[in-house]
Amino acid sequence: MPVLHVSAQDGTQLSVRVTGIRSVDAPAVILCDGIGCDGFVWRYLRPMLEMHCKVIHFHYRGHGLSEIPRDASTLTIEQCGRDLWTVADACGVDQAILAGHSMGVQVVLEAAHQHPERTRAILPVCGAFERPLDTFHGTSLGLHLLPLMSGALFRWPDGVRRFWQRSVPTELAYWIATATEINPHMIRRDDFLPYLRHMARMDPVVFMGFLQNVAEHSARSYLRHLTMPALVVAGVNDNFTPHRLSVEMARLLPNSELCAIPGGTHTAPLELPELLELRLEDWSRRHGLWG
Repeated sequence: MPVLHVSAQDGTQLSVRVTGIRSVDAPAVILCDGIGCDGFVWRYLRPMLEMHCKVIHFHYRGHGLSEIPRDASTLTIEQCGRDLWTVADACGVDQAILAGHSMGVQVVLEAAHQHPERTRAILPVCGAFERPLDTFHGTSLGLHLLPLMSGALFRWPDGVRRFWQRSVPTELAYWIATATEINPHMIRRDDFLPYLRHMARMDPVVFMGFLQNVAEHSARSYLRHLTMPALVVAGVNDNFTPHRLSVEMARLLPNSELCAIPGGTHTAPLELPELLELRLEDWSRRHGLWG
């Protein structure tokens, strides 16, 4: 798949891939990843989407093949929303279905808030609509650890980078993930390892910059104004963003449905993709999103 390079408003180069139906009038879907991700979670949904839509997947600034911005203050959810619409413009897309996983849920909600007239529908998957570290594993532990991690990175940036690059893509990291976040009985090892490899290549300064903004961002004040169709997807056993948060988001969004994945965790689209595909097909057909 050829890679496009799109210039953001501040000149940051964003990496974009366009697949699926290429006709001008094809419905468009824009995929938004979680923090530190480069598309691994869409592996099984992408072929179905490509049968019906033009599928646009871009790397956030500082992620994957996209450039690290000169101004670290632009590592925000709001800027990712603006980048999304810059990418849409570059791809000739006026309206799009916005799909987001984890942090991508916050990006999708922010982008829909910025341009509701351009948002045909939203697909928030396994993510929180506000301050996700407040509820990480059902506690505020993540919020308390954030200043410690930030302080260590500030004091020993080179040492943290070396530790990051060596420890993230290891069997130990995979074991910790299966013990705390993902269901090892429902996900293939080869589906999750690309995430760890990509994380290891990411600059931890960029990761921490985003994480600090993610921890503060909230969409609560405008959820009731997002009247486009929404399918809120939740893993019933998701420890990172507890299922109850998705239930609340579905209640606050005025035109939404909840798709709960039984046994699913934070990587539910990789664990029971057939179930999600069936629900997505039914939802899209009823709302006339694609033929």
